[in-house]
Amino acid sequence: MTEKLHIIGGGMAGSEAAWQAAQQGTQVVIHEMRPKVETFAHRTGHLAEMVCSNSFRSDDDEQNAVGLLHWEMRAANGVIIQTADRHKLPAGGALAVDRDPFAESVTQALTSHPNISVSHEEIDTLPDEGQWIIATGPLTSGKLAEAIASETGAEALAFFDAIAPIVYADSIDMSKAWMQSRYDKGETEAERTAYLNCPMTKEDYEGFIDALLAAEKTAFKEGETAGYFDGCLPIEVMAERGRETLRFGPMKPVGLTNPHQPEVKPYAVVQLRRDNALGTLYNIVGFQTKMKYGAQVDVFKRIPGLENASFARLGGIHRNTFLNAPTLLDDRMRLKSKPNIRFAGQITGVEGYVESAAMGLLAGRLAAAELRGETLPPVPATTATGALVTHITGGADAKTFQPMNVNFGLFPPVEGLKGGRRGRKDRYKAYTDRAKADWTAWLG
Repeated sequence: MTEKLHIIGGGMAGSEAAWQAAQQGTQVVIHEMRPKVETFAHRTGHLAEMVCSNSFRSDDDEQNAVGLLHWEMRAANGVIIQTADRHKLPAGGALAVDRDPFAESVTQALTSHPNISVSHEEIDTLPDEGQWIIATGPLTSGKLAEAIASETGAEALAFFDAIAPIVYADSIDMSKAWMQSRYDKGETEAERTAYLNCPMTKEDYEGFIDALLAAEKTAFKEGETAGYFDGCLPIEVMAERGRETLRFGPMKPVGLTNPHQPEVKPYAVVQLRRDNALGTLYNIVGFQTKMKYGAQVDVFKRIPGLENASFARLGGIHRNTFLNAPTLLDDRMRLKSKPNIRFAGQITGVEGYVESAAMGLLAGRLAAAELRGETLPPVPATTATGALVTHITGGADAKTFQPMNVNFGLFPPVEGLKGGRRGRKDRYKAYTDRAKADWTAWLG
């Protein structure tokens, strides 16, 4: 095999695509413009740098669709999930990682692979020849985005990802805060105490909401619209939808007991999750925001326990461009008008690190097979990977297409099982058992 596979973008999807193709003997070139060309959100030139949360979410492969996706990626020897496993942090049943060592390890694995090379030149056009995967994610460069829009004839679809702030652990007042995972979830003491909790009274909460609504926000540029993805709503947007929205979202007080006042039930709770292996940094869970920096400090210091907080990073906002994939991509993730180009990751309309990496895994395997002159069978829609790719390449309504996390609602139903909440445990277990068998068969 002499023809190379070219991958634009070295994030989760591009890194996984490169690894999967290279492992099958394909020569791969990763075109990653960083650090030569910087972005708003990235801090390093590492591949697979995490720019938002440090969590890969639930690792439960029997009752959670994201956990099932973890399982499928492990079964496929995915570099992203295997590296995440080596750098995991206590997170109460979730898979959270120490972000810098994680990215460094992925970079080392890829750059030391004999079949992979990395170029730091920016690609700003759509190539007419060769096999390519575009996995540029939420921060696709302006010129390349223009080239994609020009080729597809579609208006650019955009929403805004907001980055949550990170607090130095030693600046948190532990006479008010405490360590506990919701419902004490986890098999070890570290898992059961993976989250730091800041309680609020009704008065605290109302004052926080008032300050949040009044805070100065980042202005949108002319022509931009705020089409937020519901799974990553800025907290001020949630508050604008109703004063109680946050209390039933990221600030819900359920499953927690304040050891400082065990007889008093908090009206709301702000949770922080450990962000590095040393335990020196904590990110505020679900607190993505587009407030200006000064306003963030003022508002977040109203939270009990964070009155004297020092911030390692404040929140931010960036545009995320994604394709109308059901219209533009075929079932092999190829651009219909230029089938030498595949797309992978968030630009295809999946949301999240795990989903992006999974689409990279699939794109890399499909491209490698095509270069060998082979055609892989379609991935069963009964698997987590198959459910996602089926959704984005035709299962979703093109007119209302929006980014999607993996969830059991995308899976074909299992006949003979009860619907509703009471039958959910058995139903989810049936979904995951079926998926594991079908994914194993597909890999074989």
